[in-house]
Amino acid sequence: MKNYVNKIQSYWLADVSFVTLLVMLLCVVFVLPIVMATSNQGILLFNVLLLSVFLSGAFSTNNKWLIFISVTLFSIHLGLRVIRFGDNPYSYYVLENLIAIANTILFIIINLKLLFRDYSINAYRVIGAVNVYLLLALMGALTLEVIHSTTGESIAGNVALQGNDIDYVHFIYFSLSSLTTVGFGDIYPVNIFTKMLATFLSVMGVLFPAVIIARLLGMASIEK
Repeated sequence: MKNYVNKIQSYWLADVSFVTLLVMLLCVVFVLPIVMATSNQGILLFNVLLLSVFLSGAFSTNNKWLIFISVTLFSIHLGLRVIRFGDNPYSYYVLENLIAIANTILFIIINLKLLFRDYSINAYRVIGAVNVYLLLALMGALTLEVIHSTTGESIAGNVALQGNDIDYVHFIYFSLSSLTTVGFGDIYPVNIFTKMLATFLSVMGVLFPAVIIARLLGMASIEK
């Protein structure tokens, strides 16, 4: 069992794992919202894949503290999801998403550490930078879910929110629109929390490529 775990960890610590994570994140961010909007099975697939993404974080670092925190957050998140989807009257929807946000932030930190290790630059590292960008979009969507659940409002416009997982379809769209600073105008923030979140995502969307590209170019020059 230990050898099997070590093999999994060795894979996720290798640069090639950035490709696998990219495929998973592309499904979470772009594919599953379409499936969720058209199929009843989409919500289940979303939850399974989201948990799979977070589980990979526990194998993507050698730091024992990061592993412990990642496993703890994943276990709590999994337990809360099982409670909500189980045959019982209990649900901790806000707590679920708070844990998911914490797990996403931790995963961003882990991926940044992998991205900038040993001052090496290759195509996989560029893919790793894209992964972090998509994780920021995911964090924004999860934060919108918390805002909407706690305040009763978040975004408005050409959107009909239902107060459950299906709202992720609209939240990830708004998060990506804010992060890329596109701002189509069909959906807009309606309270101060969402406005500040949209502003934060826009700032991150502008600064992230500049900072990461500069850092990667610096690493490339050192490597030469």
